[in-house]
Amino acid sequence: MKKSILALAVIGFTAFAVNAQTTPPGAAPAAPAAPTATVAPENPNAPDAKYENEILDYGTVPYDADGTREFKFKNTGKEPLIIYSATGSCGCTVPTAPKDPIKPGEAGVIKVHYDTKRVGSFEKTVTVSSNGKTPSKTLKIRGTVQAAPPVPAGTTTTTLTH
Repeated sequence: MKKSILALAVIGFTAFAVNAQTTPPGAAPAAPAAPTATVAPENPNAPDAKYENEILDYGTVPYDADGTREFKFKNTGKEPLIIYSATGSCGCTVPTAPKDPIKPGEAGVIKVHYDTKRVGSFEKTVTVSSNGKTPSKTLKIRGTVQAAPPVPAGTTTTTLTH
């Protein structure tokens, strides 16, 4: 009961506040505010990650195989490249980015592990955030995981419970 009264009070107050901010009848509407945001000039020395491949094709991999691959890149800018984060599009895709800055002219790798216990084709993304000319870069992985091999007849599996 208290929650519904509180909800009605919030809705009523919001409606009153919105109505109070409208232009009175007969008054001229206010001129729109001029934009105040300015675009920062591009840094000609900014770091820039150039990737060998922006799509990693795993091809067809066996069930429960090693799902780790690497995106290789080089800092072609004139300042150190700092990777803030690398995130996968789901829990089955786990990227690992370098922790240290990549100096100009040096190479680095972002390792990506895909869970190969998920049968079927896949296409996932890895989003890399950095201080580079392109602050957010989307990389892709794709492939197909084969079905698990059948358990041979006559074998049993046991499950331990406590």
